[in-house]
Amino acid sequence: MAEIVMECKNLWKTYGKIIAVKDVSFQIREGEIKLVFGPSGSGKSTFLRCLAMLTIPDKGDVYLRDQCLTKPSVDLNKARAKIGFVFQHIWLFRHLTALGNVELSLRRVLKMPKDEAREKAMEALRLVKMEDWAKHYPAQMSGGQQQRVGIARALARNPNIILLDEPTSALDPELTGEVIDTLRDLARMGTTMLIVSHEMPFAREVADEMIFYDEGAIVETGPPELFFTNPESERAKKFMARLIKKTKRE
Repeated sequence: MAEIVMECKNLWKTYGKIIAVKDVSFQIREGEIKLVFGPSGSGKSTFLRCLAMLTIPDKGDVYLRDQCLTKPSVDLNKARAKIGFVFQHIWLFRHLTALGNVELSLRRVLKMPKDEAREKAMEALRLVKMEDWAKHYPAQMSGGQQQRVGIARALARNPNIILLDEPTSALDPELTGEVIDTLRDLARMGTTMLIVSHEMPFAREVADEMIFYDEGAIVETGPPELFFTNPESERAKKFMARLIKKTKRE
């Protein structure tokens, strides 16, 4: 069986009376693709941010391979360098080219020499088919192209896992396809990914497991076909029915 890449145990995160992550335990193995979906405001993004330690959980533990990231003694900057994160909103530096955006963290976080960082950045841009746009600035790119640069930035550090928080939700429908195509390419490469998304055709095609998340908790998990044919929980049934109806309209 493949090695566990990331795991959390009894994770909690609250904001006042709002419980965004409620006693969640989870694991993902090498090469797996898991997709988290559920209603807006259910805590999916907070869960993802807690796994990446961008948001510090109140209780529970997060492990990246054998390292416990929630121990006070852990160097979080060093640990986060092994986790790729693609944000829902496209956070590129406007004053830097595509190459500059990808190259920046390699030089600042990993302390790579300039030539090595540039080579790694170009390799990542090639993987997402953006090498021809290396010298362009974000304002010269479409939203889909900018998000692909964001994915290249996550890939460039050769992370253990990539976490993607609704990578297509900020895009117009016609631009979503190019980002989904990029994720398909990464799936074929065996990239370990945990994706928050409601792109159901993509989920059905590439996900090893789907995770229905609601009210701060994992309600139900299973292979895509389970959710498309016969979800067990009433909440998942109702939510899937709405999603499928919306997909058909589009």
